[in-house]
Amino acid sequence: MPQIWMTYDEIAALMGCTTDAVRVQVAYRCLDRKKSRDGVTRVKLDSDWTAHFLAASRDVDPALDQAIRDLQTIRSEMARDAGQIVGPDADPHQGEFAFKRSG
Repeated sequence: MPQIWMTYDEIAALMGCTTDAVRVQVAYRCLDRKKSRDGVTRVKLDSDWTAHFLAASRDVDPALDQAIRDLQTIRSEMARDAGQIVGPDADPHQGEFAFKRSG
């Protein structure tokens, strides 16, 4: 699950409600909050709000929707082939990760 951090105003715009209503929901849901370096507090979205964010993002940009589908495909292929990927210390002359060679 990705971590998505948004400001109260951004969440209010996403959910179509007031910032005060978002603050109440954040407290009720016991969501993590952090003050960023820019001085603005951001909230870590829970799974429900993350799903809402992703659905809204897909509606805005079809290319983003395709990129999400591509990443999901790659993730499932990597999970299927999990035994074929070796960590960074496999061969220092190959990139960050090396692939096992069969045979």
